[in-house]
Amino acid sequence: MASEIRVNKIENRSGLGTVTFADTGVDLAGIVTATTFSGSGASLTALPAASLTGTVADARFPATLPAISAANLTNVPAANVVGVHTSLTVTNATTTGTAVVGGGVTISESGIEASGIGITCASINGTQIGGRRNIIINGAMEVAQRGTSSTSTGYQTIDRVRHYHNGTDEAPTYAQVDVASGTSPYTNGFRKAFKITNGNQTSGAGVNDSVEFVYFVEAQDLAKCGWNYTSSSSFVTLSFWIKSSVAQNFYGHLTTQDGTQQNYPYETGSLTADTWTKIVRTIPGNSNLQFDNDVNRGLSIKIVGFRGTTYTGSGSALNTWAAYASGSRMPDNTSTWYTTNDATLEITGLQLEVGSQATAFEHRSFGEELSLCQRYYYLLASGATKFMCMGDFWIDAQADGGIVLPVEMRTTPTLEHTNGADYYRVWTNGTNSHIDGAVNLWNRSHNKAVTWYATPDTSRTAGHSCRWITNNASTHFAFSAEL
Repeated sequence: MASEIRVNKIENRSGLGTVTFADTGVDLAGIVTATTFSGSGASLTALPAASLTGTVADARFPATLPAISAANLTNVPAANVVGVHTSLTVTNATTTGTAVVGGGVTISESGIEASGIGITCASINGTQIGGRRNIIINGAMEVAQRGTSSTSTGYQTIDRVRHYHNGTDEAPTYAQVDVASGTSPYTNGFRKAFKITNGNQTSGAGVNDSVEFVYFVEAQDLAKCGWNYTSSSSFVTLSFWIKSSVAQNFYGHLTTQDGTQQNYPYETGSLTADTWTKIVRTIPGNSNLQFDNDVNRGLSIKIVGFRGTTYTGSGSALNTWAAYASGSRMPDNTSTWYTTNDATLEITGLQLEVGSQATAFEHRSFGEELSLCQRYYYLLASGATKFMCMGDFWIDAQADGGIVLPVEMRTTPTLEHTNGADYYRVWTNGTNSHIDGAVNLWNRSHNKAVTWYATPDTSRTAGHSCRWITNNASTHFAFSAEL
């Protein structure tokens, strides 16, 4: 005979747990301990993750239940995700302790995604992820203290850029130009570029002809940049944007200046006409490289529009260091661009950084870039009626001037100035005297301050102060300590 006890609730004598019988089923409260379960595992729902303690293996309760795996754990608080996990996706949470291993990392605008092999700091561009990355000064081609256009070789337009041509029938024009909106460099923040417009080379491509873009890096900037340059497993990466009006391949090369000179030729690859292309070249160290810790030239970076066979060699190997030889600086190049009248070549975004990866260009403010440029060139005044400095009459027939330079220059600078009749005036006691001849630097000048003197057309009283002012639209008064 069956027996039956009917109750609606059973309470533990300690009060720590209850069993409540309801029409919808049995509710357990408090601490529940069981060794086996039967029935549907799907009925075990809404278990707080904090209550799953100890080692939870890929087990089933009983074997008919789904395995407990990462895919089955949802809405687990980040604080409970500790230890080592594989094939685990964590969203909207902060992970601490031993992180996800066995995965790779994808960095995007929306965040960081990890999968595959884990990441260490050393895997991010050789740890070169902070601080100033670009060794190049004025790589965005923004500062042009000397002017914006020239047909002469040397430092003439954009600061830190030295242009060079030889053997041309008509000199190329070098200029600072605007980057057109809608182009890739423009959307990446570039507004200026260096442009070479070829002349009309009527006699063709001569063996000694050349048109080149040149940048010199100060030796100490390489010696202390963090590149282990004597190791073939340590790298620097060169990158820049380039556009040619003629579709062809161009060459360039890096040449060290200290010790036994070494040379590294590279190529752009075939460029599409009138299309901006970003060039990236990763360059290893070499046991023969030397960079002295001084203020002299350490490395030249050249991008070549054309160079005749006197300076090129068919056997010159690309992407490898070799002893510098004047006759094999780079492979023989096509003359298509050079023999095309008014062909153009534009460059911007020049960057040289430590590491094997090209990172985004390091944009600096105009003021900061100008200050870096002034180590090599400082324009005091140009044009008419520009105040230059205060000075005095050393003697009746000699007016002196001088300034403290805004930054310490690389070396004691030389004075670059235009001169002619009435190019400068010195005012004293309400009257002025003209400076009609050359202005000369005093031998007391150095790389922090400079003084100069000139003979005015009218003598004044020795010991009286004076004020120097430019007096001609063509006046240009500057100091150069270029490499």
